[in-house]
Amino acid sequence: MPLPPLTQIPPQIAAVADYEDYARERMSDAAWAYLSGGAADEHTLRANREAYARVRIQPRVLRDLTGGGTGLELLGTPLPFPILLAPVAYQKLVHPQGELASVLAASAMKTVMVASTQSSVGLEDMARTAEAPLWFQLYFQRERDDTLRLVRRAEAAGYRALVVTVDAPVNGVRNREQRLGFGLPPDVEAVNLRGMRPMAGAVARAGESAIFGSGTLDGAPSWDDIAWLRSATRLPLVLKGILAPADARLAIEAGAAAIVVSNHGGRGLDTLPATLEALPWIAAEVGGRLPILMDGGIRRGTDVFKALALGATAVMVGRGYMHGLAAAGAVGVIHVLHMLRTELEIAMALAGCRTLRDIDRAALWPHPATA
Repeated sequence: MPLPPLTQIPPQIAAVADYEDYARERMSDAAWAYLSGGAADEHTLRANREAYARVRIQPRVLRDLTGGGTGLELLGTPLPFPILLAPVAYQKLVHPQGELASVLAASAMKTVMVASTQSSVGLEDMARTAEAPLWFQLYFQRERDDTLRLVRRAEAAGYRALVVTVDAPVNGVRNREQRLGFGLPPDVEAVNLRGMRPMAGAVARAGESAIFGSGTLDGAPSWDDIAWLRSATRLPLVLKGILAPADARLAIEAGAAAIVVSNHGGRGLDTLPATLEALPWIAAEVGGRLPILMDGGIRRGTDVFKALALGATAVMVGRGYMHGLAAAGAVGVIHVLHMLRTELEIAMALAGCRTLRDIDRAALWPHPATA
């Protein structure tokens, strides 16, 4: 039987990773498989974390750090630090307040939360709760009218950007979920999608294709759909799920305002590169023409530092803050963000970086992973 959420943060939680065990104790086995699992053999899931250990920081000493800070401007919005809350679906699986608790935490920390299309709380309810900028993560629906309806709702509710997931025309092979028979409980649903035609599942009889020709790919977006969406809204488009430099170039040509280097948290196609490995190649292609965000495996402020040094403008955290949410609700998410920001500031000070602009490739120890 899962334990109730913590009423106060114990001193044993001194780092973001410390929340994981506390979260596990407060979730069902099936819900934990959904949150923590990756695709197939979970090579990419592990690679996202392991990549940070292969990159070293080059410290510089006796530098003037007065007047330093972690502030930045992202898509016209000033932020106090470069860490956003990534879109995570069905947050009521892990805490009774679900996304509302995460919105409260983002508001308290004055950072952006990206609300999922598949949120278990309505996008308007989140907007009414928020006191900090919200972005809306968009999955294209089978019917273009349904996609446009979601966009118009986000616009009307005051969302500042659309984060379009482009790397998930189908779900990955989620064996951990399959083995435990994961399914949504009756009190958790994608409330934003009520009344819309559901996407087809990858199910077929023996001898038939489960993917091609089955309807599973109906509604899967193409670059033409991005062009249509660009013409249909004034909100900036952030394309999430870019891992190839060629796709980064196409995103720029399509009018994207920013991109997110992401492998869907290791939940899509297994054996993809870690996002930190792909990041410098994409940054070289982008050449500063638009902001680059990155997600995947971030648990330390030094992880954030390394991502910024390799070309990211900011990062998004997912599982880390969900562990905080599962363990302690909004307070847990606030604590996660606070620890990451504090660790980033310590890393900057000890590396001799006064502002985010000072964090570049020269802040890393020479290594093949950064060459």
